[in-house]
Amino acid sequence: MPDVQLRFLGCGDAFASGGRFQTAFLLEGGEEPLLIDCGASTLIALKRTDIASKSLGYIAISHLHGDHFGGLPWLVLDGQFSDRTRPLTIAGPPGLEARFRETFQALYPGSIDSERPFEINLLELPEREPRTVGPATLTPLEVTHSSGAPSYALRVQYGGKLIAYSGDTGWTDVLFEVADGADVFICECNFFDREASGHMNYRTLSEKTFNCGRLLLTHLSDEMLAHADLVELEMARDGETIAV
Repeated sequence: MPDVQLRFLGCGDAFASGGRFQTAFLLEGGEEPLLIDCGASTLIALKRTDIASKSLGYIAISHLHGDHFGGLPWLVLDGQFSDRTRPLTIAGPPGLEARFRETFQALYPGSIDSERPFEINLLELPEREPRTVGPATLTPLEVTHSSGAPSYALRVQYGGKLIAYSGDTGWTDVLFEVADGADVFICECNFFDREASGHMNYRTLSEKTFNCGRLLLTHLSDEMLAHADLVELEMARDGETIAV
């Protein structure tokens, strides 16, 4: 079985701290690629790594904040103007379709209903129900992050591997369940010791023990990056690719 590759296209926070792109992770090595989250800067990150947006058929979205799903309109429009023909399937929490249309309309009025040579399929995922989405099986678990819709952590079975992703969240014991048995657990760690609703800090996270093969921190703020020399857990980097 070929190795599954996890590519960190973007692992910054909403404010591009440290010059990082917003959240987007790419799984490769399975039947076909799977993009996890699509922050507003994702198309830039894809083009910097010479990945054509039209090569992506499936996207999993953790929650409906702009730094995690706001890149979708540009991904669609890039496909529209680069002769994309294959369908695009986007899976995410309840409210995905309405928020997608509202965002598209706000950015490019009238273009959401334009004719294009490919279908867009929007799938809203019920919590804790495994769903096959292209090359992966997604199991969402709700976490504690206010986004105007359910915010999910994701357990992603892909290419014979299990990749867990916290999404954005404050501390919740659900994360033990999310990470359980995962080959890789990608966990948000927005702050070092600052307390902020809906986000994690390193002081809290470093006291926890997860049953996973490898833990990588993402969604890092300037405060977190400024304390990098004190962080003993592995921090993800934009452009990094690891074997799962």
